[in-house]
Amino acid sequence: MSDAEQPTDSHIPGTEEFEPVDVFPEANEMDLRPGADNCYKCSTCDTNCPVAEVDDDFPGPKFQGPEQWRLKRQDDYDIDESVMKCSNCLRCDSACPSSVPLSQMHNTARAEYVEKHMSKYSREYWRNRMLANYRRLAPLGAMFPRTANFMTSLPFTGFLGEKILGIAGDRDFPTFATETFRKWWTKRGGAKVSNPDKRVAYFHGCYSNFNTPEVAKALVRVYEHFGYEIMVPEQSCSGTPMFANGMLDDARRAAETNVPELAAAIDDGADIIASCSSCSMSLRQEYPELFDIEDIERVSANTWDAIEYLRVHEDLEGALEGATVGEEFDDFAYHAPCHARNQGLDGQTVELLGLVDDVDAYDVGDSCSGISGTYGWKAENYETSMKIGEEMFEHMEHAPADTGLTECPTCSMQMGHGTGYEIRHTLEVLEAALVGSETGDA
Repeated sequence: MSDAEQPTDSHIPGTEEFEPVDVFPEANEMDLRPGADNCYKCSTCDTNCPVAEVDDDFPGPKFQGPEQWRLKRQDDYDIDESVMKCSNCLRCDSACPSSVPLSQMHNTARAEYVEKHMSKYSREYWRNRMLANYRRLAPLGAMFPRTANFMTSLPFTGFLGEKILGIAGDRDFPTFATETFRKWWTKRGGAKVSNPDKRVAYFHGCYSNFNTPEVAKALVRVYEHFGYEIMVPEQSCSGTPMFANGMLDDARRAAETNVPELAAAIDDGADIIASCSSCSMSLRQEYPELFDIEDIERVSANTWDAIEYLRVHEDLEGALEGATVGEEFDDFAYHAPCHARNQGLDGQTVELLGLVDDVDAYDVGDSCSGISGTYGWKAENYETSMKIGEEMFEHMEHAPADTGLTECPTCSMQMGHGTGYEIRHTLEVLEAALVGSETGDA
């Protein structure tokens, strides 16, 4: 081969100088959530998504999260409307082996879709806004609870709700309590225990205040049994239903009320506890993911599930030794809410009630209940919601128990709706075992 034919270094494979291609020029603004490129498309999130399991038209969390954010690098790509079919169960977060912030992406995408693409004059928008802002509507029902309960129990009310608003007509509206928890708390005179060394701030949420104050009262009595001073700060909704409906501005306003109030309680030596697994998850995970508010990280770090807090800080095994619940309770078919599983709390209730002599809680499996907050209340999601819940219903009916048990208020709605069982909260069982009926209404 002549010298002219000899390859130069620049033509010998592996010797040429590498010149990277500028795939994303600076002029093309990136819109990619941190962590999206950690996704290597294993599809574990999709196989753990309860909606994708029963709805073939739903593309799944992988598309709604990292793939959609990658597509948004293109200027002409909009958020896909299917993001509104995500139930916000957060199972994809705990399933992902790469810790991709899937639910954070979904929440942000929903907010963008609602802001830019959903008509503010549509039935869907106003229905979703009402469901997301239950905290604003519930006080009206609580003012005249008997009248409200009578009106919402009428079949015609459900029919009108579906035809006019798109709320599932087969659902039973929640019953308003004749006295809210906060009214009871004020009438009671507040905390009965003063103890600056053991102090908690109770984030009771909307449902325990307006609909199931017996759960909140049980928490108060159980914690005072262990010598805790309980604070009940001013509070708004946790924001969970707002996240699920893309109402991120509403959720921010709620957080801007909650964070300063809870931070002040922390300054007074309190830890924050919540009886609703969705509320504790919102304060712990979604707040710091989505908002930049002073003290938000401190609130997140000091928030606990109410049962979890007692298991960590008290000798429950010793306290429950020899304890019984008497004839008030029988055995339970227990469902661990998705939002409890996401916090690693799915096994604690069965383990805890195993310490009580005359009651057992039978875990009915790891399936989703299907209602996922406001998701199953929408007429277009009702059938999907019930399909998701079928496995749980079947397991409940095969469990040697006729009463359901869970820590999530909307899961309890679905459990009762699908089986006809009475549904209780774990704190009520603890109250019966530790406190009994000695306190009356104190």
